[in-house]
Amino acid sequence: MTIEEIIQYVQNHPSGKVKIAFTDIDGVLRGKYISTEKFLSAVDTNTSFCDVIFGWDVADVAYDNVTFTGWHTGYPDAAAKIDIATFRKIPWENDIPFFLGDLVDKDGNASYVCPRQLLKTVLQNARNEGFLPYFSQEFEWYNFAETPQSVNDKQFKNLTPITPGMFGYSILRTTLQNPFFTDLFEQLKDFDIPLEGLHTETGPGTVEAAITYSEIVTAADRAVLFKTAVKEIAYKHKIMATFMAKINEDLPGCGGHVHQSLWNESGGTNLFYDGEDEKGISMVLKQYIAGQLHCLPYILPMFAPTINSYKRLVEGAWAPTTLTWGVDNRTVALRVLPGGSKSCRLETRVIGSDVNPYLAMSAALASGLYGIKNKLELPAATKGNGYKDYTNGTLPATLYEATQMMKQSSLPKEILGGNFVDHFIQTREWEWKQHLKSVTDWEYKRYFEII
Repeated sequence: MTIEEIIQYVQNHPSGKVKIAFTDIDGVLRGKYISTEKFLSAVDTNTSFCDVIFGWDVADVAYDNVTFTGWHTGYPDAAAKIDIATFRKIPWENDIPFFLGDLVDKDGNASYVCPRQLLKTVLQNARNEGFLPYFSQEFEWYNFAETPQSVNDKQFKNLTPITPGMFGYSILRTTLQNPFFTDLFEQLKDFDIPLEGLHTETGPGTVEAAITYSEIVTAADRAVLFKTAVKEIAYKHKIMATFMAKINEDLPGCGGHVHQSLWNESGGTNLFYDGEDEKGISMVLKQYIAGQLHCLPYILPMFAPTINSYKRLVEGAWAPTTLTWGVDNRTVALRVLPGGSKSCRLETRVIGSDVNPYLAMSAALASGLYGIKNKLELPAATKGNGYKDYTNGTLPATLYEATQMMKQSSLPKEILGGNFVDHFIQTREWEWKQHLKSVTDWEYKRYFEII
């Protein structure tokens, strides 16, 4: 639709309102309804949104260690820009118009805390080198026959999955829950989040979906909206969906793998493919992989941002633990899928489903570009079990360790910008501090009687 057609649709919608949203540092959509009149007045100018969304955590607890905003600033409104190109109709909400937005500073420039703006900056760096990135993300998540009230009443224990047992790629389970699966596939497509595939994964009530690839900012928009859209569609079926990286030590974790390729500026040639190479991969891809391998230990919180993320990154649980790459190998951190000239790509398997897609894609692209810029040499591919290949080292084991490695290295600031990295590190240190205060069920079971 043209801008004029979008405006016309908004003006004619009987609800008289528009939904807008911005993505916080954890990838959570924060938004509100505004009147049609207010939206129309903001189309060609800036609007505003309370900057507290970058001053608190996922539980709405105010940070006490960030400089961007806080009690010291009074939590003012931040300037914001609605991106009319993100227009969608919400199919499960009477097709009301929806838009994403970006935070800007007082001069109208990109705000350094805004994840979507960070991705745009990294994209521009790629385009300056003649690269057009195409990305996509796939998600695994668990689904429960619960409501927000019931899970709180049960204190998140003994929840009922929508299907029992371990049954990956099940035709039976998709039939059993056909209304839910049908709505996911069809309503996500209507919400401009087309899927390439949708199936059950191994685990009770587990589902995996692969989003159709696109230009990188569109891919990240789709991924961010996918997580919220799935939750909203699930609500309609009295289901709760969770994208936690690990819900149970005895069950597989949930990945949010990102697929990526670089094309020439016209989009006509996949620069990752080389038909003359024995593996079918170009020097550009080799340097790109080398860049991610080199940067991974210093940017891991961008891929694994929560305490829970690191419960997934354990040996033998379908998530990587070593700094490895390989061709079509699901035990390594970076899986290359040579395919052909159209499909050759890299899959970064470190990334969990609890990630902020804007930050994950920014880090993946920026680290790959670092390898190309510095012509890094790619170490030998892993053949066989990547969990036992320690040649290049292992991933940090906790959020604290990963955050300190990020903090102590100059590399993240070089590829992602100093102001953003400082803010992000402050938020991850806060997250770790909140975890330290909590007394867990594990501690009760282990120490209550014996100690």
